[in-house]
This record gives sequence, structure tokens and C-alpha cells, in this order.
Amino acid sequence: MMKEAYIAAKERWARKMSGKEKPAVRSVDRLPPGQRQVHNFPVLDLGIQPEVPLEKWELKIHGHVENPMTLDWKQFLALPQFKDVSDFHCVTTWSQFDMEWEGVAFFTIAELVKPKTEAAHVFFKSYDGYSTNNPIDACLDDDVLIAHSWNGKPLTKEHGGPARVILPKRYAWKGAKFIREIVFLDRDILGFWELRGYSNTADPWTEDRFA
Repeated sequence: MMKEAYIAAKERWARKMSGKEKPAVRSVDRLPPGQRQVHNFPVLDLGIQPEVPLEKWELKIHGHVENPMTLDWKQFLALPQFKDVSDFHCVTTWSQFDMEWEGVAFFTIAELVKPKTEAAHVFFKSYDGYSTNNPIDACLDDDVLIAHSWNGKPLTKEHGGPARVILPKRYAWKGAKFIREIVFLDRDILGFWELRGYSNTADPWTEDRFA
């Protein structure tokens, strides 16, 4: 199952990079139900905005993978860079369109560490103690990335810098700010908000907000 999903993701990725793949239509109405459009990128977090100097920043990637590794900031920036424009949907009912992100595609991370056949879920951990979980197929979508820039500027601490996870087709809590660790798992483990009553799937187009 993992092998087929990985090959399918790789094919989508190749089509997107060649300009042959058009974004999938998720809804007749671009704005998911129950959402309102904003233009000011509100700040939401756990009340902690950790100071992470770039010279001390690390991204540890491990679990059910062939090549576990820890990247420092220079190594992270040396990876192939990916730019994408996507919409952003917060469970607190606001959405912002056409967010311009730059960073490293999740697919690039997966290619580096090579998930094992049994890897079915991904667990993200953050410098502020936050965590969240996703199935691996959601992470292997062609618009998922570890972003370090927004609208052409470095991601600020208020918005999860130095780097944060972006999963446009899920409510935003599924993409961890202040990312420090990515764990590939053979089972699902609930994250911070999932343990506190939030949905485990978080699909904005079905208003899948709470468990």
C-alpha cells in the first residue's frame, strides 16, 4: 500500500513540476463552508513563541525510514527549494487565499529518508511543545511543504518561523509551527489538539472540525 501511494505521489509531483498538473478542484465554492475570508493572516498559537536561533535550529527526521537524519539550517536551505501558492484554512473559521510559500517540499524530505513499507502516518513535533498527526498520503500531496518564507520574506516568529509545516487541504492546526521533528510511524498517534477533541482528519470542505 505504501509503495503504491508513494509511486502515485511521485507521479503527481513530476506532473506538477513539469507544469502538466492542474490543482484538483476541491469545491464549487473556493471558500469552505463555515469560513470567512480574511486578508491579515491572524496569529494563533499556544501562547509560546520560542526563540530558535538559526545556528541552533535542527530538523530531526526519523522513525520507520531507511535513512534517518538531522538537518541544520544550512543543510535545510541547501535542499531543492519549492514555491507554491495555496489557500489557508483555520478551524476558527477564517481563510486566506493565495498564500505564497517557499521552502522544502515534503516529498523531497520523503525522498531523502525513504519511508519504509510500514510507514503509514507522520507525527510532527514543534519547538513550543506542540504536536500533530497526519496520514502519510496527506503529507505526500504535491502542495505540502516545510515553509521558511511567506510572501517573499522569511517566516516570522509570530507565524511559526524559522519553519512551519503547510498542508493546504487540511485545517491549519494539522501543519505544525516551529517545526523541529518529523516522525514516520506505523500507527496513528494523536497530537495536541486531537487529544483535546479536535477532528483527526480535519477536512475543511466537510467542516470536519471536532471529533
